Amino acid sequence: MSDAPDNILLAYMRRFDEKLDRVIDVQTEHSSHLSQLEFGLVGLRRDMVQHAEGIALLGVRLDRADKRLDRIEKRLGLIEV
Repeated sequence: MSDAPDNILLAYMRRFDEKLDRVIDVQTEHSSHLSQLEFGLVGLRRDMVQHAEGIALLGVRLDRADKRLDRIEKRLGLIEV
């Protein structure tokens, strides 16, 4: 009779241990997915920075073209100084 409570407790402990192992496996899988998402986010940020640099360069080129156009118009007398 004294073995019965120990066996029941041991059975519960084994079930708890199995469930805990599954929780750990799921948590490990979630950590892996989170890392993949973080890498993807870094890639998106890198792309955004590259696009912003491109837009900034276009702005610089437009400013230069605008200045050149102003000089040409002044030389031709198309605008007043």
